Amino acid sequence: MVDGYKRGITPNPDVVCNKYVKFGLFLKRALALGADHIATGHYVRIAKTTDRKLLTTHYQLLTARDSAKDQSYFLWTLTQNELKHCLFPIGDYIKSQVRKIAKKAGLPTAEKKDSQGVCFLGKVSVHDFLKQYIPENHGDIVTVEGKKIGEHEGAQFYTIGQRHIGVANRGLALNGRRRTQKSNMKPLYVTEKNIKTNTLVVAEGDENPALFKKEITLRNINIINQRHSHILQNVRMSVLARVRYRQPLAKAELTLNKKTAKLVFDKPQKFVAPGQSAVLYNKNGELLGGGIIE
Repeated sequence: MVDGYKRGITPNPDVVCNKYVKFGLFLKRALALGADHIATGHYVRIAKTTDRKLLTTHYQLLTARDSAKDQSYFLWTLTQNELKHCLFPIGDYIKSQVRKIAKKAGLPTAEKKDSQGVCFLGKVSVHDFLKQYIPENHGDIVTVEGKKIGEHEGAQFYTIGQRHIGVANRGLALNGRRRTQKSNMKPLYVTEKNIKTNTLVVAEGDENPALFKKEITLRNINIINQRHSHILQNVRMSVLARVRYRQPLAKAELTLNKKTAKLVFDKPQKFVAPGQSAVLYNKNGELLGGGIIE
């Protein structure tokens, strides 16, 4: 995670944790101890399909019944090897039902608030965590028109779409632009960052055209189900995709070329951050796979 921020991208630690810890080290250890399956509390569903003629079995990951809590976005790196050992027991329940079951069972977490942020950081913000590893390096804040309006502590600490409304909010100091709740000035959003020049580019308002992208490139592509292996054969296909957790699914066309892919959306998408995940679905709610945004 720290290395990613140093290079100027915004990595997603939840995706990496699922790949290498929960469904990597933990699953490997469980199987070594003689377990047949592991069960996790992810809000996602799993389905098993057997082709009797070919004597093959495929596992599908499907979005959760509770669309507001669906966590399939974080599981796009999984493969058939992991899924055949996985159980997702709460994927067919909505959150309120799960809480009732937990309360009836006397579980102490029955009424616990939903967790927020990066789990291993606790109450420490990502910004403060990164400052323990990345030295401050003050640079210019410029508008999309190229006008300098202030300074920041280091481009590595910021991500595309990050919002700043204060005079000195998390190290972002603006020249004479006092922003209060009563101010009519629109909030600023980071639209671009250049690590080489240590520059942040910002735009006013969350509907500024500079915040949108229609086409993105993906790397580290993973397709979960071999039934969709045609996706990896340079075939153009229509998909539904999201580039942020809980973002509404958007129609797009996917084209693969060897180890990278191109995703072209019907309508431009907002806050596309390199290093984050673009996750692919079909119209039936099946998680096809995903990739890392370049």
